[in-house]
This record gives sequence, structure tokens and C-alpha cells, in this order.
Amino acid sequence: MMKAELIEKEEVRNYKFLDAPKDEVTVEANKLNGAVRLGNEFKSKAYITFQTDQGPKKIETTVWSVTDKFLQIKNGVLIPLKS
Repeated sequence: MMKAELIEKEEVRNYKFLDAPKDEVTVEANKLNGAVRLGNEFKSKAYITFQTDQGPKKIETTVWSVTDKFLQIKNGVLIPLKS
């Protein structure tokens, strides 16, 4: 599991996303859908960890939506699932 630096969600745009090592990509549809449900129904936040050009980063945020390739957070920011 990657050890990630916690950053503010507003800082996500400052980083370039990289593909995470294959053995660390643990994106599961049920977890992603659960994160969306947390935000939409319970107004709760989820921790999202992703790989960047400056190392692994983590944010605590509301997940607005999930597609087959991205998850969307506030202000239309898209985080690639493979990162």
C-alpha cells in the first residue's frame, strides 16, 4: 500500500497524475460507488489516494461521480482511476 502525503483537495490541480504500480491499483467498483453514496446520501467524505509526479498524495473529499476511467470531485476535477 502506498504511503501518501495528505494534501488539500484544492491542490489536486497542481499535480500531474501518473499510473500507480499495477500491484497498488486497488480500485473496486463497489468501493467507488460506496464513496459516491457517502457524499450524496450521507454528506460524508472519503479518502482518495493517487500517484503523482511528486509521489503518492491523498485527499479527503466528497466523490461526486465515478466513470469507468475517472472519479470526479468538486469543481469538475477528474482523478484517473489508474493513478
